[in-house]
Amino acid sequence: MGDGEKFQLGTIGALSLSVVSSVSIVICNKALMSGLHFIFATTLTSWHLLVTFCSLHVALKMRFFEHKPFEQKAVMGFGILNGTSIGLLNLSLGFNSVGFYQMTKLAIIPCTILLEILFLGKKFSRRIQFSLAVLLLGVGIATITDLQLNALGSFLSILAIITTCVAQIMTNTIQKKFKVSSTQLLYQSCPYQAATLLITGPYLDKILTDLNVFAFKYTTQITSVIVLSCLISISVNFSTFLVIGKTSPVTYQVLGHLKTCLVLAFGYIIVRDPFSWRNILGILVAMIGMLLYSHYCVIENQQKAAETPIQVSQTREGETDPLINVESGNTMLNKRPPIWSKEKD
Repeated sequence: MGDGEKFQLGTIGALSLSVVSSVSIVICNKALMSGLHFIFATTLTSWHLLVTFCSLHVALKMRFFEHKPFEQKAVMGFGILNGTSIGLLNLSLGFNSVGFYQMTKLAIIPCTILLEILFLGKKFSRRIQFSLAVLLLGVGIATITDLQLNALGSFLSILAIITTCVAQIMTNTIQKKFKVSSTQLLYQSCPYQAATLLITGPYLDKILTDLNVFAFKYTTQITSVIVLSCLISISVNFSTFLVIGKTSPVTYQVLGHLKTCLVLAFGYIIVRDPFSWRNILGILVAMIGMLLYSHYCVIENQQKAAETPIQVSQTREGETDPLINVESGNTMLNKRPPIWSKEKD
């Protein structure tokens, strides 16, 4: 089996793990929050990250992966930014209508593309842009209901979009720049993400729910579901870093919208949530957009793979271009370096 086939199998495995684990944790958290009335989302996320770090620490001691330290400032900045983006997304949901929150999530893809074009010199073909537009249209039809605007909610949404985009781009950039695996990056950044949310989580939940997480009555059933949620989160957090590292932040967002459609479908089939033809139409349009995106990505990757030997041959025959940089078997020509390459975050 060649390196290309192994990479494709690894990518498919990462995408599958991300979908299964994310849908599973949504189901678990819905039971926890709707059925058992534990509504402290930010604090729960901090526990997820803390359990993930502890499990990775055990895995490190058992030598399942190798610890590879790199710039501490970059790790700290990335971890705090990631934790902040999670808190801002929760605040955005708390201060906005569900429809406007869905608009916030939809805006992450075009914002990510814009940042990658401006600061990373990336280019997206018209076919990719068209497929993303179809996907976003479908998700919008399926999920957006009302668009009630308010100044504070809009400001929080803008901050959530920016921090989420930058954090996801940094996930991909840091893994390539420092040549660390998704596991190594997650292990080193988890303490900072967890600390950020452990400190701010109870306060944010107090603002959003007007309840104290520490005064909540924890029964055996609630505690068991929380533990299950934390265990599933290990797979969710790991697969998130794995997918972004193997693909791109945009692909991860596309996958996120697929999960949204799957959760909607699950809610209708299993728990009989209210559903309309509008939801069904939106999911179908979103699935078409996702399939088009996947199809065009495969075609363009094959084209790049076919062009690479020719470009390498021409480089050997002519002058060496100092701006050619080979990463993971892909030749990138005249590509500007990431904005973080000159900064020590």
